[in-house]
Amino acid sequence: MISYCPICAKPVYFAERKRSLGKDYHPLCLKCYRCKRQLSPGQHAEYDEKPYCNHCYLQHFGPRGKTTFN
Repeated sequence: MISYCPICAKPVYFAERKRSLGKDYHPLCLKCYRCKRQLSPGQHAEYDEKPYCNHCYLQHFGPRGKTTFN
């Protein structure tokens, strides 16, 4: 069964997929929504169905973080 990448909406085939947080990504699509750093499967957080590196997630959505981006 073919799944679709939540970032680019194109098919993700088994041989190329990066599975993380229950979703299949292309290797180049799995990057932080804020800083564009490449992410490792399972080593990131999500907010509003978008992947974030742990640093950006805590900076913007943590206990003292802000919720708007400049």
